[in-house]
Amino acid sequence: MKKSHWGIIIGIVTFAAAVSAAITAFLLVNEKKKRDEEELERYLDCSIQ
Repeated sequence: MKKSHWGIIIGIVTFAAAVSAAITAFLLVNEKKKRDEEELERYLDCSIQ
């Protein structure tokens, strides 16, 4: 392989890692938001009773 091919391969791997990191962060933020909403709902239900 020529030297330029290695640059393309490294670029693709870096891009894939960045995309997977962004997706993971998005999913973690959504999961935390969902847990916080459920916790708040439970707290409000217990407070009302």
